[in-house]
Amino acid sequence: MTPSTISLTVTAEDRRIAVMASAAVGLAVAEAAIPLPIPGIKPGLANIVTLLVLYRYGWRAAAWVVGLRIVASALLLGTFLTPTFAMSLAGGLASLAVLAMLVRLPRRWFGPVGLSIVAALAHMTAQLLLVDLWLMPGVSLAGILPFFLTVAWVTGLVNGLVTARLMEYAETRTTLAEPAA
Repeated sequence: MTPSTISLTVTAEDRRIAVMASAAVGLAVAEAAIPLPIPGIKPGLANIVTLLVLYRYGWRAAAWVVGLRIVASALLLGTFLTPTFAMSLAGGLASLAVLAMLVRLPRRWFGPVGLSIVAALAHMTAQLLLVDLWLMPGVSLAGILPFFLTVAWVTGLVNGLVTARLMEYAETRTTLAEPAA
């Protein structure tokens, strides 16, 4: 018997996604180390990477980055297949679904800031819905909903502004690096 060999071809896109997912995982793990006064409230810094990937490489690449970030950071933080993982997955899938719908609209309607805010609101809504339906059924979350959605709006705004600034910076660097005609 001859041992079988598996040959995988790694593309430039695979490498790009791996690098960007690594950056997102690094931000997610670093963020987990920040002590926060209220459980469930995080700045969502890895979403900046997701938005950059979305604009530069498209929704498919962004979906890979989000999926890899959720699984890898859960494995690194020891939360894989826990309620925390389920909440992260629900939020990530909800924000990806919203981004898939809105990214096709003209930028004047939804640029990086608008996309970030709507994605953050979808993320938080999905997480609260999961808590309401699965983790704490019968407990009304209506009282805390405005607070959590306000926090999502603020973090979405800040992350969107950072993303827009990084995109401007990258565009300026690209323009400056081009040879004069």
